[in-house]
Amino acid sequence: MRKLVALGAAFAAFILAFAFPGVSAPNIAGLWDAEIVADQLGIPFRFEIDQTGNQVQGFFFEGDRKIGSTSGSFAGDHLRLEYDYLDTTLEIIFEGDQFLGSYRVNRPGARPLAIRARRFVPAPTNAAADAPQVSGSWEMRRLPQEVKTPSDKQTWNLFLRQSGAEVSGSILRVDGDTGFLTGRWQTGRLVLSHFAGQGPLLFEAKRNPDGTLLISLNRGANYVAVRKSEARAKGVPDPPDPTRYTSVKDPGVPFRFSFPDLTGKLISNGDARFKGKVVLLTIGGSWCPNCQDEAPFLADLYKEFHAQGLEIVGLMFEADEDPAVARPHVATFIRRFAIPYPMLLAGTVDDISQKLPQLVNFGAYPTTIYLGRDGRVRSVHAGFASQATGEEYVRLKGEVRGLVQRLLAENSQTGAAPSGGL
Repeated sequence: MRKLVALGAAFAAFILAFAFPGVSAPNIAGLWDAEIVADQLGIPFRFEIDQTGNQVQGFFFEGDRKIGSTSGSFAGDHLRLEYDYLDTTLEIIFEGDQFLGSYRVNRPGARPLAIRARRFVPAPTNAAADAPQVSGSWEMRRLPQEVKTPSDKQTWNLFLRQSGAEVSGSILRVDGDTGFLTGRWQTGRLVLSHFAGQGPLLFEAKRNPDGTLLISLNRGANYVAVRKSEARAKGVPDPPDPTRYTSVKDPGVPFRFSFPDLTGKLISNGDARFKGKVVLLTIGGSWCPNCQDEAPFLADLYKEFHAQGLEIVGLMFEADEDPAVARPHVATFIRRFAIPYPMLLAGTVDDISQKLPQLVNFGAYPTTIYLGRDGRVRSVHAGFASQATGEEYVRLKGEVRGLVQRLLAENSQTGAAPSGGL
């Protein structure tokens, strides 16, 4: 009954604001300590509201990068925000210095998630003195009793950075990373979380007497983490090599693709624009967080090397099989990242094996295929390490640039590098 009263009051305020334009909007600007409720678990995240009168924009955070709403409306104590880049909607009702709301993906059957928040309050600083130091590179594995599938056996990389009690970092799997995990030590427990409009994750850890970390993710999956320098000695196997995870059936055969762009024009590997060029095929989707991380880097790479013979093509496998639905999502992706190379509608996420039959063991979005000037596959890289991984992100960018430069130096007829090449 109380909810009905609150919603009725919000609607009345909404009507009042339009009937009496001079009514001033409540001040909701500033930082908020928010939680999104996923599977009955509250996952904290930072949220910011920028307000000028009735003009309001709401921001998620990916590290220090803001992800802002693209449109919305505000009247009385009711705020509705649209995030076109994420294809999501956030609706909020304010009650003084707190708010309640719902967040949903704009797809049929998508279940909205509850969001609640209070005004931001700085965390206490008195925990810094006794906070265990966890900065550095770790490797983590699922506890043996929880291993049920081959993927459960995979080792993951964990990168942590620490200042006093404050900790940030990221988990890197072969299919990409979690984005920025942020949080702090709280009475002997490390609590980190991530939510930037996608992928809510709660990371909780305790330090074991032997220096390892016992980690829980969303209070459902449990892992032990060992410092990378000690991992082999403690029996932790190497994480999968992203350059060996996916391959092709016959590397001696040129890689084939043929899909329409957003105008319906068919773009194929046999087109004249690709003859004698180095081609990067990036397999992704507008829904994919790590594809969004990779896109700005590839756009910069294209601008740097296109004049030397580099082409890049995006093969987009969307969540919806209807091109009328998929096309605007890809168009928004192109606009958001100012993509200068063609993006093709390749199919849905279930179509990979049918649409790209030359691939073996595909399992990551994004996956990038590197073709030499002769059209043959020279390398395949699964996943992408975003800025959240710190030095790994810097290393990967340098590795990719180096590979592109070596491929550009190859002779297009023989595939062999000139003197001083590969």
